Amino acid sequence: MRGRAKIDAGASVRNALREAMSRLEAAKVPSHALAAELLLMHTMRCDRTWLYSHPEATIDSEALQKFFELVARRAQGVPTQYLTGKQEFWGLEFEVTPAVLIPRPETEHVVEVAMERLGENRQRESLRVADIGTGSGCIAVALAQEFKSAKILATDISAAALEVAWRNAERHGVSERIRFVECDLLGTAATEGQPFGLIVSNPPYVACGEESELQREVREHEPREALFGGPEGTEVYARLIGEAATRLRREGLLVVEIGYGAHERVSELFDCAGWKDIRVANDLAGIPRVISAERA
Repeated sequence: MRGRAKIDAGASVRNALREAMSRLEAAKVPSHALAAELLLMHTMRCDRTWLYSHPEATIDSEALQKFFELVARRAQGVPTQYLTGKQEFWGLEFEVTPAVLIPRPETEHVVEVAMERLGENRQRESLRVADIGTGSGCIAVALAQEFKSAKILATDISAAALEVAWRNAERHGVSERIRFVECDLLGTAATEGQPFGLIVSNPPYVACGEESELQREVREHEPREALFGGPEGTEVYARLIGEAATRLRREGLLVVEIGYGAHERVSELFDCAGWKDIRVANDLAGIPRVISAERA
């Protein structure tokens, strides 16, 4: 068989990469060339520079078998990030597993908006932050890196997700400033401690009826509880806005990521609840991505 011949022991980096790209392209995998590179880099424990500066290097049989096993799983729809166990966010490398949503570049706008709106206040000794639905912990860890004196509460309904988030906080040296709590939204944590100065969230916001429109990788492999927000996709925002209003200090800030086409509905929820200085921020594609507002 054509494919079998190219994965025999002693295959070169160039030939293995070409064959992997061909298989992934045939399986209609998005960004198939990048996926092949990342999987080979993961298998060989090397970077892209080494990969392309050593095209004739041979791959031993064990590594070759592992590589093409990963390629086969990627061809079946398993996201590359779950196969390599990592994803970059805010310039930091995060562990990801099927227990957590894969961090997206668009979510970095939540951190950016929080930093912009808090300005110098983010360095205040007393700043308390809550990250609702923390998942991998990417937002909480990024904020801990930027808000050097902040104490952060990170919540999630998934115990497995919180384990991943804790390991990421430990990896980046901020676990002592982040408290992880298993609960729905703020849960019982809403009654504990002093009010927050900042609450952030990337909540589930995909409408249940839009499941078929998602990529196979997302639909079949990422955690459903982190994706789907109800029949309309915006149901969680009303609850989140209500709980945040009871736990933010006066003029405290709530920053949330939103789904495509949801900015008018979510802005209306803020407005009807009496919040002030409601702002919508676009992502790099010009799509409304983040809404922020102050507690009146």
